[in-house]
Amino acid sequence: MAKKQVNTPRSRIRSALRQLWLRSRERAKVLKDAGYRCSECDVKQTKAGKDKTKWIYLEVHHVSKIDVWGKIMDMIAKYILESEQVCLCKECHRKLHKKLKEEECEQLDRS
Repeated sequence: MAKKQVNTPRSRIRSALRQLWLRSRERAKVLKDAGYRCSECDVKQTKAGKDKTKWIYLEVHHVSKIDVWGKIMDMIAKYILESEQVCLCKECHRKLHKKLKEEECEQLDRS
């Protein structure tokens, strides 16, 4: 039996980012533009037949290494999980965002 992974806030962030990437239009476009074929050996992706062990899956690789995933997860943890939060009703929440947007516009006008 596989060992169950610990479900921590960081692991949930990592999982959400992975799901976002796996479902992204950009990833789908790369696969489609490549004709669902491997850029190295030209094998075509297959998902046919009952024996899933014989299916061929393609993966999208970032040619330019993305080495900021840790920083992205730290920012998400800091600004979403660790930031100060308050409980507001829907109307008060809307009013607060409207006020913040107006203040932001005023600052831009002064610049």
